[in-house]
Amino acid sequence: MRVLVVGGGAREHAIAEALHRSEADLLVASPNANPGLERLAVQSGRLDPADPAAVVAFARRYRAELAVLGPEAPLAAGVSDALRAAEIPTVGPSRAAAEIEWSKRFCREFLERHRLGPQPSFQILTKIEEVDAALARFPQPFVIKPSGLTAGKGVRVQGVDFASPSEGAVYAKSLILQGDSVVLEERLEGEEFSQMAFVTDSGVYPMPAVQDFKRALEGDRGGNTGGMGSYSQRDHLLPFLQPADRERAIDLLKGTAAALASEGRPFRGILYGGFMQTARGPVLVEFNARFGDPEGINVLTLYEEGNFDALLLGVAQGRVDPTLVGFRLRATVVKYVVPPGYGERPEPGGVLTLDLPRIEAEGVRVYYGSVEDLGGGRVRLGSGRGVALTGEASAIHEAAARVEAALPHIQGPFYVRHDIGTRENLTGKVEHLRRLLAPGAKSSPLPLSVAPPDHPASSAARPDQVL
Repeated sequence: MRVLVVGGGAREHAIAEALHRSEADLLVASPNANPGLERLAVQSGRLDPADPAAVVAFARRYRAELAVLGPEAPLAAGVSDALRAAEIPTVGPSRAAAEIEWSKRFCREFLERHRLGPQPSFQILTKIEEVDAALARFPQPFVIKPSGLTAGKGVRVQGVDFASPSEGAVYAKSLILQGDSVVLEERLEGEEFSQMAFVTDSGVYPMPAVQDFKRALEGDRGGNTGGMGSYSQRDHLLPFLQPADRERAIDLLKGTAAALASEGRPFRGILYGGFMQTARGPVLVEFNARFGDPEGINVLTLYEEGNFDALLLGVAQGRVDPTLVGFRLRATVVKYVVPPGYGERPEPGGVLTLDLPRIEAEGVRVYYGSVEDLGGGRVRLGSGRGVALTGEASAIHEAAARVEAALPHIQGPFYVRHDIGTRENLTGKVEHLRRLLAPGAKSSPLPLSVAPPDHPASSAARPDQVL
């Protein structure tokens, strides 16, 4: 099968690798020459992935039998609609269905209209003159979000990114001046997680849960980023996430897909719910309409080899064979290698030398992002996330240790978050939720456990059992 992958980042490299394992012939339409994608593609083209006419022309020229959209911008631009109009099966919802991502205002009002949730309390601001009064009245602490797409970097959190309502008002007004509306939301307390699923006419098919790390610096400090790394657990849960709460998150995905269809917006693609696990259970932070980056890398690495092209074709055509939805029972950790200063003032242009045989000998896969191939294992970093190193093992901390063991095989100036997936970090996340569930706090009937999946879950599990 000739499959077109649209996009040029590490997420798209991971999609292409999964398709390559299915022996698909790969076409790539991207704005950059990604070294990993170039190696796999039978044909690649430099073009704007958000240009519907250019993508369709490329797909037709090279006889694509299936298209897979990676980033969010092509969805918002209607590329999926154009491909379907050209009779090319496409994994990616219509522009109308993808509004669940590209308009946070639509998402909040849609969920409220269909009584889906839970979601945080919110208010929509569209006029500069209403900002000061609204922020003065809204319960603190709160979060300010642009309604439109910002590559995961537009959210500002009170107590982290700004202190007072007046400081937040400056940011909110700047968004309105740029022509966007503002979503003002309560700040949720808990641990974020991502639950993705293949969604099509025949149903909703969940993937393993993942937790990513948005902040640039260790200890979850520094600027907001597209994601510095992520991890998944062997049993497809997370150290702080109970099966019943994961099912509640999946139920919201199912309800959302059904509600979209009821409004004439049927969804064929990847629906990604970003949740906050709180004392009252999972609360929706946002929806995305495609694989997450880096979260998609975790799950794509775990996909059972050999049938990914058939699975995606089923998603595009509206009916999935459930036996094709299979993920290995293994833990994964992704850590992004980025330029120094990333998250605030990135310093692009650094040259890295990757000893790929030694990296792979540590059990680590390499997915390329914002880099320029210089040949001989050398790449030049851009201003974005450069290389996603992905470790796989039976436990999260073991997968993280594999990535750490691979880092000395990369020479040059770069930064990486070493704390992702460590025992200490995982234990801290579990204890964070324990404190929220302590007497006097809003509680959940579900006990927390850090027991590995081959041990009975126990609220008395020791911290050293954290995966």
